[in-house]
Amino acid sequence: MKKLYLGVIAMYLGILASHAQTNPPQPVKEDSSSYERRKLKIDEINFISAYYHQNGNNSAVTGGIGTEKLTDFANTFDLQMSKYSQSGKKHTFNFELGVDHYTSASSDKIDPSSVSSASMQDTRIYPSLNWTVSNDKTGNAFGLTASYSHEFDYQSFGGGINFTRLSKDKNTQFDFKAQVFLDTWKVILPVELRPEGYGSGSEHDKRPVDYKPRDSYSTSFSLSQVLSTRLQAALIVEPSYQHGLLATRYQRDYFTDGTERVENLPDSRYKLPIGLRMNYFLDDHFIIRAFYRYYMDNWGIRANTAEIEIPVKFSSFVSVSPFYRYNTQVGTKYFAPYGQHDPSAEFYTSDYDLSTLHSNFVGANLRLSPPNGVFGNAHFTSLELRAGHYMRSTGLNSNIITLALKFK
Repeated sequence: MKKLYLGVIAMYLGILASHAQTNPPQPVKEDSSSYERRKLKIDEINFISAYYHQNGNNSAVTGGIGTEKLTDFANTFDLQMSKYSQSGKKHTFNFELGVDHYTSASSDKIDPSSVSSASMQDTRIYPSLNWTVSNDKTGNAFGLTASYSHEFDYQSFGGGINFTRLSKDKNTQFDFKAQVFLDTWKVILPVELRPEGYGSGSEHDKRPVDYKPRDSYSTSFSLSQVLSTRLQAALIVEPSYQHGLLATRYQRDYFTDGTERVENLPDSRYKLPIGLRMNYFLDDHFIIRAFYRYYMDNWGIRANTAEIEIPVKFSSFVSVSPFYRYNTQVGTKYFAPYGQHDPSAEFYTSDYDLSTLHSNFVGANLRLSPPNGVFGNAHFTSLELRAGHYMRSTGLNSNIITLALKFK
């Protein structure tokens, strides 16, 4: 039941992606008499651990006022293995296991009279498996993904496909991905708004609660182009659609007539982010990475995000990458602060994630990749430490620090 803010989490996911790089193509092993099938081997192992802390005074649980204090400790283990088939195709298997544990002061306000409600802390577990078949000669690939996630108030089943196509000169690459997530929410209500006999949702409370579906469908189209020996660019379009229970029912809303209700939002949402990424290799020591994204949805939210990161290579195995990102957002028409909702409104929220705001995110990444391995261990190929500070115009501030280890 945690609410981790999209700007910060996007950076966290970015570091995950940066450690899932494809290995250089490897020749198919053959002899003069017959084909020798390669055995399944481990390509790389990644371990990523992140600590996140936030504070603010606009909790949606209590109608847009009150503490937003939250901590999250996230760990991800990633194992990549591969083998070559008799036809010479490379089969890559990527298994990922994530475990997050969080504590949330705001979620504990669902029932303020309790010493500590079941929602005050929780652990989320989310395994996934991806299988990709690729051709080393052409660079083309096709893959399938399955995933699962479980938390105190929901569970999710996911599936997806992805494929890659490269031009003959390898200068143009097209990537496509489609995913579906079928979620089930446990409908938890604020204690004072529960009907007679309605449960709290705690595993020790045997009174019934409702369960509602939320289905998410997303696609991603990416076209990458080598424009020169120094400049590369990518255009990314990621339309998505959600349907089901999209409101968070344990979040309160307060109206100008003094009444109180649970949050209510439309049961469908279309999203359309469009991004442009450019990498410029200035020389052997400097790279300029720039990113811009425009976002829109049918709830009326419009957002612009600009980001720059400049990796500085001090030697062949030490680099530091300072980064900065700025985001500005026009909020949904359904948002209003505490006590300012119109009693006649059909939809309403006091969640400041959906309000008009701007934010800044600044930090740096340190990467070590010695030729003889980290600490002299040849299998320990890289160590990265990334730290960032997030500041939002609503008063929310957060810090995140991430450690990533790669073994081959």
